[in-house]
Amino acid sequence: MRTLPSILHLDMDAFFASVEQAAKPSLRGKPVIVGGLGNRGVVSTCSYEARVFGVRSAMATAVARRLCPNAAYLWPRFVAYRDLSEQVMALVREVSPLVEQLSVDEAYVDLTAGQFAPALDGVAPAEGAELVRAIAEDLRADIERRTGLTASVGAASSKLMAKIASEQAKPNGLVLVTPGQERAVLGPMAVRALPGVGPATEQALRRAGLVTVAEVAEQSEGELVRLLGRAHGTGVALMARGLDDRPVVPDRDTKSVSVEDTYEVDLMERDQVLFELDRLAVRCVRRLKAAGRSGRTVVIKIRRFDFSTLTRSETLAGPTDDGRVIAATARRLADQVSLAGGIRLLGVGVSQLAEYTQEDLFAQAAAELAEDEEEAGGEQEGSAPTASSRQPVRAQVWLPGQDVVHEELGAGWVQGSGVGRVTVRFETPDSPPGRVRTFKVDDPALAPADPLPLRPPVEQQ
Repeated sequence: MRTLPSILHLDMDAFFASVEQAAKPSLRGKPVIVGGLGNRGVVSTCSYEARVFGVRSAMATAVARRLCPNAAYLWPRFVAYRDLSEQVMALVREVSPLVEQLSVDEAYVDLTAGQFAPALDGVAPAEGAELVRAIAEDLRADIERRTGLTASVGAASSKLMAKIASEQAKPNGLVLVTPGQERAVLGPMAVRALPGVGPATEQALRRAGLVTVAEVAEQSEGELVRLLGRAHGTGVALMARGLDDRPVVPDRDTKSVSVEDTYEVDLMERDQVLFELDRLAVRCVRRLKAAGRSGRTVVIKIRRFDFSTLTRSETLAGPTDDGRVIAATARRLADQVSLAGGIRLLGVGVSQLAEYTQEDLFAQAAAELAEDEEEAGGEQEGSAPTASSRQPVRAQVWLPGQDVVHEELGAGWVQGSGVGRVTVRFETPDSPPGRVRTFKVDDPALAPADPLPLRPPVEQQ
């Protein structure tokens, strides 16, 4: 194990929502929720102002609307997020070439390479820890100065502890765990704080009377292997003691995104399996969106009661991150497999990844809007059922949060649309909160636009 806390874990604070607040002056200091807005939408990210009301990531948007009805609900603008992510990661790579980027807003950094490596080599532990703290604070300040956004950083001697430290640092903070303090930090935490400990593992440990990480750490590796199986038990035993020697792997090219769960009791009914596949699809989509990716091939993994494991896959016509599409495909694949005897493990994954594009977003929005209208009887509120209204004629789809430009009024963003109208607030990242105007959805003077660059609130001379 390292003698210095030379691994950093950087995590941007409420990244998508923070970008929206920085781009839209009228939303600063207010609850902002980013995600799918249709009947089956899921919250991708929410601002800290929204979290006060109980809103959280992966929550159904319908539930979020009940908890926080006055929030701004916006579609994701992945082009803007990717642009800001590239700026942040460029600053991170100035600190060290050993950067393992996990998603658009999260990365590990190894300080034993790069410009600070000579200063950290052979330094006394106390002095080295203070130098690491200074490096991390400078990095956070550089990110805020360049982008206007804040980041939380954890520093420790391992990836495990750096990640846990960054969670403790949120929002907009820095937590450093010095080598030797790992067990003291981990001990009071619930076992779910350990990576890879999901509901099934938590229940298995709870049945044995193990609720906190400290209680797990007191068990022998053999006892944990007996409870959890060899591979998982050994891993949990090491993590509970704060032991993690995984290296920071730079330039990681993700080939696929997947999630899986092992069940304490075998799933015996097909309906149970389908329900779990739907739930796994939601988690898989959340990871896809966090990485700014979509994928073309859907894969399911099934481990049967006799430990035999099989996979099935289907390649779609084009890349998607639509949870409904992925869940429906996973269900079709499950129909190809005999579930007799029980299922121990299920997994859902997506491969053949592609960069998320603005066109993907608009296609998904149009599909959700069409489905919502169909469920509502094909008529919008207040409209008469005429022959022309039943024709499949689609005007420009305007999404809440979308960047637009008007020939006379300039740049703005869509606040909402419906019943043939679109409401736009005209403001830019460096303007005061702007005025609101309403137009017909097919107004020729109004057009979609590219995101405007963010300017930090204070320019450094």
